[in-house]
Amino acid sequence: MRSVGKAVLAVGSAVLLAACTSGGGGSTAAPSSAAPFGPVLTQNIDPVNAALARIPGVKNLSDFDTVLADLHTSAHDASRALNIADAPAAVTGSRHDLANALSVLDEDAATVRGDIKARDVCALSSAEARLGASQGLASVSEVLTKLTAAGYSASLTVPQLPKEQTRSLDNGTMVSSGKRRGEGEFKVDNGSKSDAVVSLVLSGRTVHSVFVAKGQKASIAGVEDGTYDVYVSEGVDWDTSTKAFTQSCAFTKFEDTFPFETGRTTTSWSITLQPVADGNAKTNDVDPNSFPQP
Repeated sequence: MRSVGKAVLAVGSAVLLAACTSGGGGSTAAPSSAAPFGPVLTQNIDPVNAALARIPGVKNLSDFDTVLADLHTSAHDASRALNIADAPAAVTGSRHDLANALSVLDEDAATVRGDIKARDVCALSSAEARLGASQGLASVSEVLTKLTAAGYSASLTVPQLPKEQTRSLDNGTMVSSGKRRGEGEFKVDNGSKSDAVVSLVLSGRTVHSVFVAKGQKASIAGVEDGTYDVYVSEGVDWDTSTKAFTQSCAFTKFEDTFPFETGRTTTSWSITLQPVADGNAKTNDVDPNSFPQP
């Protein structure tokens, strides 16, 4: 059995030698089936750029989430393809770095999508800012610059994206104020870790809204007679133009109503926004789409 094995090996060697020998005595290199690296690079970066190019036309969070889904997919596919693509030895390291950077961009896009779903970002501006701060975007651009310098021209075209903000108002600022010719007073103690806007709503319409900074107290004086619902919006980064928080949003409504009635004594109500041991008021979460604007 051993001699048979050796004979087969010898024949195999002879065949291999014959395949490498030409009639002129020279050697002929085996043909390569690998695609040139330049076109492979462009083919994989183009879909990522196509997704980014749609951002300036986005008008709302839902549309932006769709763009993020495309960015997530294109970055994921590009990372996998470039991770196994053939590249000249001079740029093998950069090819590997680019695959890793695209993987980070893939994860960053997925993270922003999760932030939108969890209402950690609840406005288009803050979602765009989260993407703009992506380490993946910066890293992909950096590696592509190195590849361009090495003769493989490609770039990431990132639209201008806003910076994340933490805007606020002075404590006690009236976000909206109806007529305050009554004798009622509404007091708010915000011992929570988020700013809040508390609204008195009458027949589904916001009458008064006051900004209560985290850890502060504020009040609305001159509340006119009526039975009010109380809505609370909490979060980070108050956008005055939209009258809404852009990050870490929460929307609640007190179960009880708050009647104000002029009589022998004035009506005064006090609420706390943080849980208290002897508290007797309950709140319920409210769908942001049905939340009355302050």
